[in-house]
Amino acid sequence: MPEKQEKFTLLNGRVTMARSIYNPTSDAVWLAAFAPANSKTVLDVGIGTGGVSLCLLAHNPELKITGIDISDEMLEICHTNAELNNRNINIFNQDIFKWSTMDRFDLVITNPPYFWGTPPKHNAQAHHNIDIYSWVKRATARVDAKGCFCIIVDALCVDKVLSCLYVKKFGDIQIFPLFGAKETAERVLIRARQGSKTGCTIYHGTSMNNDAVLRDGLTIDTLFSTLGTL
Repeated sequence: MPEKQEKFTLLNGRVTMARSIYNPTSDAVWLAAFAPANSKTVLDVGIGTGGVSLCLLAHNPELKITGIDISDEMLEICHTNAELNNRNINIFNQDIFKWSTMDRFDLVITNPPYFWGTPPKHNAQAHHNIDIYSWVKRATARVDAKGCFCIIVDALCVDKVLSCLYVKKFGDIQIFPLFGAKETAERVLIRARQGSKTGCTIYHGTSMNNDAVLRDGLTIDTLFSTLGTL
């Protein structure tokens, strides 16, 4: 049986990742593709091995990104991946539920863990069985005035995300479902703006395997005008 390569790429080679105990899935690519284009400072909550942030930097190399994660092991791999791509990411070992800071960001982005049960031994520090509502509440507290929050979640968690955004007075909520083999959405992208009074927009979404995003590296904003043909 051939050995797995030590490295792999995302976005058709624009991002290089070291293969590790945890490798980002297409969720990371989709989340980065849904991020608003006008941000300057970004907080990646639960940065893991850096997949989302490195895809963001592939779209916009001028971003100043801070990443936090509870796992030292993940952060070590993230540092390696940043070096592989010649990118600067400020990474810190912090727990979003305990982090005491006054820092705020134009964009807070997160691919939260939605694992249930006993965590695997190699990832015992990671958040499992988390309360998505509380995660979103803590993450959105770091959004600057008129800044944006962006998240990808399992479709079963959408109600918790939306209820928190309503309480935290976010508007201009945009919902973009992603479909796999099922008739119902498997993942849902959500972004919202702090303090906006604009209502909610729901797009009809697309396949999780859409090559325009995963292979060609297009952002979803570039696809909005042509969604009817996807």
